[in-house]
Amino acid sequence: MESMGRDGDHGNRDDLILQQQREIEREISDSTPLVSEQLPLTCLTAEYNGDAVFTAKIQALASKYRYMRRTRPDGNCFFRAFAYSYLECLITNTAAYDKFRQIAESSKDKLIQLGFPSFTLEDFHGTFMDVINRVSPNNIGGIEKNQSELHTIFNEQGYSDYVIVYLRLITSGKLQEDAEFYQHFIEGDMSIEEFRHQEVEPMFKESDHIHIIALCAALGVGVRVEYLDRAEGVNVKAHDFPEGTQPMVFLIYRPGHYDILYPN
Repeated sequence: MESMGRDGDHGNRDDLILQQQREIEREISDSTPLVSEQLPLTCLTAEYNGDAVFTAKIQALASKYRYMRRTRPDGNCFFRAFAYSYLECLITNTAAYDKFRQIAESSKDKLIQLGFPSFTLEDFHGTFMDVINRVSPNNIGGIEKNQSELHTIFNEQGYSDYVIVYLRLITSGKLQEDAEFYQHFIEGDMSIEEFRHQEVEPMFKESDHIHIIALCAALGVGVRVEYLDRAEGVNVKAHDFPEGTQPMVFLIYRPGHYDILYPN
């Protein structure tokens, strides 16, 4: 009985430690803006102070990118970084904006055709279109006003999260539409349907290559991801999605997290 008591104490202690760790992570997350102001890329050096490998790679990356924006590390960082970066790009590109707006407008009907319930889509699609309209290049006030509006929108939790939910649904729809192709990207015995419902549609689920590939395909957008890791060499490895396309969105990936990059 005494031994069982000690085992129980160890279990309770482990649970307490895990709970404290989650509370610390939540506090860090909640104290971080959903999307930060522009920061010099060299601000990353402070995070890896004394680490020669990462310091050298950050210096190399700084020759290609001057600024970055941090996103909150809440599991939604890829979708939030993608949406912010892409809409910011469209503010100065009327032709690309008009094309994207048409895709976004028709996306609800396409998802309904794929079997998504219209009552689920209605509010999210409405907010998604509202955000797109609020940063139109044709709005009065010009680029600076649109950029300020975009930053305000994405730091309002309601709007910001609704955009992410809808992008997750678009991604899920693309996986369903081309299930045979995307099945090859899924490890283990999980079906496309299970993957969509467990790893794509729920908020706070981290994104992998399959999410990026599907979203890029659904919207017709090129994304370049710079991978900051301990791989050999000084240069940071870049990966374009889809391969061979001209990227409009530039992101930096560190294990488990995406932020926004600004090319020189």
